[in-house]
Amino acid sequence: MKTNLASAARLSSFILALSACGFAASGATAQDAPIAGKATLGVTVTEEQVVARGWRASKMIHSDVYNEKNEKIGRVDDLIVAPDGSLSAAIIDVGGFLGVAAHRVAIPIQQFKQIAPKAILVGANKDALKKLPEFEYAKG
Repeated sequence: MKTNLASAARLSSFILALSACGFAASGATAQDAPIAGKATLGVTVTEEQVVARGWRASKMIHSDVYNEKNEKIGRVDDLIVAPDGSLSAAIIDVGGFLGVAAHRVAIPIQQFKQIAPKAILVGANKDALKKLPEFEYAKG
């Protein structure tokens, strides 16, 4: 009899603990609890859908840049993100080989016809890009 009372007391305490966590009140079970890697963490479902339609910066960096004539005119070296979180500029290496002796220029994202999956800069050519002032990263 003492064992049954002790078991009943433990079960009652367990049920109270579950209801405090919201399981009993909502009809959920311990199996409904989020599992690491299965629950959406950090972004809402709506944000997750936007992310799923975007492009990975790691795939865009080092991709070739073409003009509307499908001529290769450079390579994306870096992407600049504005303080508001928007993509503001692409840093393009023009000429050179593997980044050596390349002329690096900053091109505002709005000037691209498209940036991904293939970067297209309408009206550009290597000579015109090489005449632009060379881009230098801010120190600090």
